[in-house]
Amino acid sequence: MELSKEDILAQANQVCKNTLMETLRIEFIDFGDNSVVARMPVNSRVFQPDGVLHGGATVALAESVGSFAAHVFSNLQEVFVRGIEINANHIKSVTEGFVYAKASFIHKGRTTQLLEIRITDESDNLVSLCKLTTISLPKKK
Repeated sequence: MELSKEDILAQANQVCKNTLMETLRIEFIDFGDNSVVARMPVNSRVFQPDGVLHGGATVALAESVGSFAAHVFSNLQEVFVRGIEINANHIKSVTEGFVYAKASFIHKGRTTQLLEIRITDESDNLVSLCKLTTISLPKKK
């Protein structure tokens, strides 16, 4: 039986309980053939001392949505996925509302995957541009 998009998103959000994703209130909200979208509220939980979105929180959002994309599009019966490198360029400050992360594949290989994660604000302004490399390793049988 194939799960619906809503079921997959509900399961993804459920496994985030008691994790960094729950602490940051990251929520998976959509996915398509080649991408996954999540959002995170911008508030004092994710601020730098001067009241703007912390770059580390932004990178945590990027790695969370990118890793989930790699999981969704992998055969998890045979492999497990881990992030092996991430980089980020922060372009714009945000002080309120939500930021949205859309992870899209640049390369979807059997062993390594490369994703671009665009972080935008509620007006679709680019906040950060990130790249994540993941690796799929065989599960021990």
